Amino acid sequence: MSELSKKVTDLYQKHHFNMYRRFPLTLIKGEGCRVWDDEGKEYIDALAGIAVNSVGHSHPNVVRAISEQANKLIHISNIYHNVPQSSLAKLLTQLSGLDRVYFTNSGLEANEGALKLARKYGDQQGKKGPVISFENCFHGRSIGTIAMGKENYQKGFGPMPEGFMQLPYNDVEALGRIDDDAIAVFVEVIQGEGGIVPGNQEFLEKLGEVCRKKDILLVIDEIQTGIGRTGKMFAFEYYSLKPDILTLAKGLGGGVPIGAVLATEKVASMFQPGDHGTTFGGNPLACAAALATITTIMEEHLTEAAIEQGNYLRNALNMLASEVDEIKEVRGIGLMWGVEFIFPCREIALKMMERGVLVSCTNNTVIRIVPPLTISREELDSVIGALAGAVEEYINSL
Repeated sequence: MSELSKKVTDLYQKHHFNMYRRFPLTLIKGEGCRVWDDEGKEYIDALAGIAVNSVGHSHPNVVRAISEQANKLIHISNIYHNVPQSSLAKLLTQLSGLDRVYFTNSGLEANEGALKLARKYGDQQGKKGPVISFENCFHGRSIGTIAMGKENYQKGFGPMPEGFMQLPYNDVEALGRIDDDAIAVFVEVIQGEGGIVPGNQEFLEKLGEVCRKKDILLVIDEIQTGIGRTGKMFAFEYYSLKPDILTLAKGLGGGVPIGAVLATEKVASMFQPGDHGTTFGGNPLACAAALATITTIMEEHLTEAAIEQGNYLRNALNMLASEVDEIKEVRGIGLMWGVEFIFPCREIALKMMERGVLVSCTNNTVIRIVPPLTISREELDSVIGALAGAVEEYINSL
């Protein structure tokens, strides 16, 4: 460990909340799909800041937009109008087919805002039923969003707010338990933190049908899947779904923190001045970065690239799975992939890091691969090679 890395680690251990199981790595530079540590070692970043750096690190378009905006105006609050925010609102509504947008700083805040909006809508409709989510979901770590999520995230933080109900994911029959008094259904069309688990066509389309028939809001959480990650701008486009509310973050700002809640006019009209708000959300700097990110994805045809490169990655991962009995399943779409093992996989992620490739272990047993949409075929080959080598080394050590 270098002197700088030791200093940084010591300061973290002394001053920071003990909140993250960090890998022993200090990164100081990024460019494209690669990052460098404090000793100059190069890594392929197949995690992309957890599906955030969709156009890679320090993309010239994003850097230019941030720099130019920082020289003009960084923050003014939402008491006043700003040009990048209005331009981004127009672009997102055009792309999504929804009518209005509210900007936040993160995915957690987007889901909290969506939850408040859904509750306000339910109140106006005279509904007293629950907000429904699905087992193995993840919508954030606030009290409200963990009340919708996994039970293990709730331990020690009770009592949980009332008014929530969970159903099994991908279980069509379970949808029959949704009654007319339910306010909203929150769903990830591909569960991210749950282990990269896609919703099946029949389940999601039946869910959309139930929501329409019973006037229940369909809230689609695309915080991890949105903005080109799956090969379409939004993953719900793969299904016959029309969200009433859509939440975004992660890949939206190209690395700059920003989230968004989009909704139909009917639903968005439930919020009036004073019902909700944010100091930093939608500030000029974040919105300029988001505009540059989305424009780059469109101009460089990165959704198409995600499909092409994703198909290549899928085939390679399936080939590896056919040779390794310890791989239980390969799941994903576009450039969002999970490789599930029959054992905890953190050590595999660490061994991949030693081989110069960064990934994460999610849901304990799933290696998550969510690289920048700009990743090359050669870089994907390095990712696959690192995974194969790490798996072989780990299995041989058991």
